[in-house]
Amino acid sequence: MTGAESRPAMRLGFGLMCKAPRPGLGKTRLAAALGAEAAAALARAFLQDSAALLRAAADGLHAPCIAFHAPADAGPELAALLPGWPMQAQPEGDLGARMGAAFEHLFALGAEGAVLTGADAPSLPRALLVLLVSALERGADAALIPARDGGYCALAAARPIPALLDGIPWSTPAVLDATRSAAEAAGLRLAVLAPWHDVDAAEDLDLLRLTLRGLAPPGLSPLPPWPAHATRRVLGEKG
Repeated sequence: MTGAESRPAMRLGFGLMCKAPRPGLGKTRLAAALGAEAAAALARAFLQDSAALLRAAADGLHAPCIAFHAPADAGPELAALLPGWPMQAQPEGDLGARMGAAFEHLFALGAEGAVLTGADAPSLPRALLVLLVSALERGADAALIPARDGGYCALAAARPIPALLDGIPWSTPAVLDATRSAAEAAGLRLAVLAPWHDVDAAEDLDLLRLTLRGLAPPGLSPLPPWPAHATRRVLGEKG
C-alpha cells in the first residue's frame, strides 16, 4: 500500500439523556416564568429536536442511538414521541451516576466510543457532535462541548470514565471547571470544543431565538445551528 494505512472506523454508540416532558417534571425555572404547561410544551419540542439531531449525527456515522429516560415508567410515553428509538430507564442516583450507567450500557453493546447529550440544547450544531467523535479518533480519552452556564451540552468518551463523573457539583456553574480538574487529576486527555448554550430558564429563550436565526453571539461556535423545527413551531419562529 502507498501512503498511510487507513484504520477501521471507530464503532460508536449515541445516547440521549432525557426526561418525560410532563408538566411539573423538570424545567422548573422555565415553568416558574411561563407556567407548567408552556414549559412542558417547550420540553417536548426540545426533546424531539435533540433526538432528531442525535439521530442525524449517529446515522451519518452508522451508529445506533438509545434514549436513556427518566422516570423509569416513562418508556412507553417517550417511545411514542421518539418512534423507533430503543429505550433504557435511567437508574437512581445523581447525574454522574446516571451518565455513568449510560456509558457502561453503550460500551457493553460493543461501542469503542460513546457520545451522550441531553435534551436542553435543541439548536446544538450537528458538526460539533461530529467533532466530538473526531477528538476521540485523534486519541482523546474524552471530549465535551461546553455550555455558557458552566456545564456542558455533550460528553464523549473512549471508554467508561467514572473519574469525570464522580463528585462533580452537578447543576452548578462549576461543572466544567470541576470536570477539567478531574481529568487533570486522573491523567486523562480531555478535548474541550467550542461552546454552545442550553436552555434552562426563560432568559435563555432570547439566546435560543438568536441562534435559531443564525445570529449566535461572540463566544459561541460559529458552526450552523441545528434547525430545531419543533422548537421553532412552539416559539413561533420561522424556518
